[in-house]
Parts: sequence; structure tokens; C-alpha cells
Amino acid sequence: METQFTKEQKYVLVKKRVEKISKFYKHLAIYIIVNTFLTSIFIVGDMNDGDTFKDSFYNIGNYIIWIFWGIGIVFRAINVFGLGLLFNNNWEQRKIKEYMNQQDIRK
Repeated sequence: METQFTKEQKYVLVKKRVEKISKFYKHLAIYIIVNTFLTSIFIVGDMNDGDTFKDSFYNIGNYIIWIFWGIGIVFRAINVFGLGLLFNNNWEQRKIKEYMNQQDIRK
């Protein structure tokens, strides 16, 4: 049995999907910023303990958080869209229109 949605219901569903994608990109940005900051702190800390920059930079222990948090990011990306495009200022509105058009095509 196929469910018939009104235009308003379709809009709400699509808007929720676009918000989910937007939240993913925000999470990705936080991932990059926080991990860059933490890795810098770890490298400087290693250098203060007597390691050279090269030894500190290539120490895999300084990048473990990238790996584990990155696994979470990958699963979230798969959950949201399976890998998507970057967005700009009008990205959410374009995505809403795109998904609305897809809903109309499927009927």
C-alpha cells in the first residue's frame, strides 16, 4: 500500500532530511577543528618531553583520536547519504527543492 503525502507533509519530510545532512556537515567541521587542535597539543607536548618534531609528527599515538572518531564519522555519513556534496549559503533550500522534485517524480 502506497502512502499519499500532501505537499506540506512532503516538505516537512524533506526539511528533516536536509537538516540531518546539515548536522552531519557541522559534525564533520567540529571533527576536523577539534582533532587538529588536539593533535597540535600532543605534538607540542611530545616535543616538550624531548622528542624531535619529526618523531612527534610521525607518532601514531597522536592520531588515534582521528581514527576512532573518523570511524564514527564514516558510519554517520553512510547513515545520512552515503557521501554527499559540499554546501554553500543556499544549499539547504536547493536540497529541499531537489528532494521535493524527487518526491513528485516517484508518483
